[in-house]
Amino acid sequence: MVKKRMVIILTIIQLAIFGLIGRLVQLQLVSTESFHGINLIEASVAQRTEQLVIDDGRGVFVDRNGQPLTYEYVPTLVLFPFLKKMDWPIDQIAAIVSVPKETIKRQLEEAKGPIVLHDGQQPIQLQPWQMERINDLRIPGVIAVHKQYELKQKYAQHVIGLLGENEKVLKERYADRNLSLKTKIGVSGLQSSFDEFLIPDEETKLLYHVDARGEPLFGMDVKYTEQANPFYPITVQTTIDRTLQQRVEQIVAQHGMEKGAVVLLDVETNDVVALASAPAIDERDPYKDGAMENKALLPQVPGSVFKIVVAAAALEHGLIHGQTFNCDRKINGEQEEKKKGMRSFEDSFAISCNRTFGELGKQLIAIDENMFDVYARKLGLLPRVGWEGDVYHFQSFRPLREEKQGTIWTDERDKHVPLAIAQTSIGQKDVRVSPLAVANMMATIARGGEAKQVRITKKMMYKNGTTFFTFDEKRLTTDSMQKETIDKLQELLQLVVTHPEGTGRSFQSLPYAVAGKSGTAETGKGELVNKWFAGYFPADRPKYALVVVQLETTSSAAVTNKVFADIVRATYELEQKGRYQE
Repeated sequence: MVKKRMVIILTIIQLAIFGLIGRLVQLQLVSTESFHGINLIEASVAQRTEQLVIDDGRGVFVDRNGQPLTYEYVPTLVLFPFLKKMDWPIDQIAAIVSVPKETIKRQLEEAKGPIVLHDGQQPIQLQPWQMERINDLRIPGVIAVHKQYELKQKYAQHVIGLLGENEKVLKERYADRNLSLKTKIGVSGLQSSFDEFLIPDEETKLLYHVDARGEPLFGMDVKYTEQANPFYPITVQTTIDRTLQQRVEQIVAQHGMEKGAVVLLDVETNDVVALASAPAIDERDPYKDGAMENKALLPQVPGSVFKIVVAAAALEHGLIHGQTFNCDRKINGEQEEKKKGMRSFEDSFAISCNRTFGELGKQLIAIDENMFDVYARKLGLLPRVGWEGDVYHFQSFRPLREEKQGTIWTDERDKHVPLAIAQTSIGQKDVRVSPLAVANMMATIARGGEAKQVRITKKMMYKNGTTFFTFDEKRLTTDSMQKETIDKLQELLQLVVTHPEGTGRSFQSLPYAVAGKSGTAETGKGELVNKWFAGYFPADRPKYALVVVQLETTSSAAVTNKVFADIVRATYELEQKGRYQE
């Protein structure tokens, strides 16, 4: 009996030993990088190192002039905590950086890891000569470096996008790469569409190894580690102008536009100079009130802005000669509350008479039921208008991948219903187009009729500054309109502002002459409407196309025209100061 009991006990002990050995094998050899979702190698190294990340290794964005949009690199002084136990020339360093020795001592005493010398709120920025003198001294644990900092002022958040941690998506997207599970990925905007180019391989950091008591191992040498590939991280140069983008965002906020969008294009290149969406993103709660949606890229009800399409088609088909229109009537024949009398086509466009365009629309659809679609494409309003092309192994790469295509008809049967045709002719019913597409239409007209794709990025550059991909200008369609039609559209758009009853007459006093078209679109939500103004300036020498839309507002509360006017003024002021130059 005793012998049997001993055998059982020994067997249990042996099984326990084998179990422990198996566990050790798993920990040490098998699951070193994925034990319960923890990279044991990384965790072990982290426990034995003190480090300061200088650059997270992710690619960055700059504006059209090379100004940073995401991060800046600040010349700083880094101090390691083991200096507290050393006799080092603190007086010499204090003299170079013009900071009291006591301040440096105090910050070191409070330090639990490597620190950046600061003034209590922000890093103390060094001059090039200070960095050179400090590093020439070769003091262990005292290093002058350019450290990466996230910009306090956020620029073009809806364009650039946000980053976030998502282990599941990270593993799915980059299964073939050995990335830390804490690696951030792009979740919106350009951060998302360019993620494969921006994702970091390794951080740049300063580090040294410590023992269990926190004492330095291997002497006092601090190591500098960075990405092995000398060409990375890359820089994406956008078409955004940082100064003008900031002014646009300020103007939108100052006027209290709660929901809407602004798009400003360079007419010649069709580049996005500034783009804003409201509400602004609060990074503490980015999805609040639908703030993550870029309203500039999403189809909205355009209202009378769509009359430009009808006007273009009517002009090319000779429908306007000799016609006058009864603007005392609505599109359904009922009496208008405000009588406007019999009007010419030109007057009708300037005062935005619905009856005129309802009648013209029915005449056009009788000629060709696809008439609106054809001219919307010729004008650059459809389909998607953002840049699209092959970028290395990425086919049909779209920087603005969140852009949605607009629609004119959702039910083909409506093309045979007179009231539905009339409603469509004035930008109601099922018509939906994005502010970006409307801006593209205005730029197309201002440019003389050539429809282009809208660019938001100019090029990608290696770390050393050389270009490895350029986003060339591209035609959107080769199907353009007659020069006479474009010339007449330009006259009509100017008339909206110069006509004594024109819906854009409030812009007559601006420093630039403006041409454009207003729009008030019913949303189906009671008194809430979309208030638009789409135009370009200067009217005689077009340089910018500008669209402002306030969504789901009331006519009395709308600030669309105020925002449009202030952006025109801001652009003028910046150009006069010479601050907005290529």
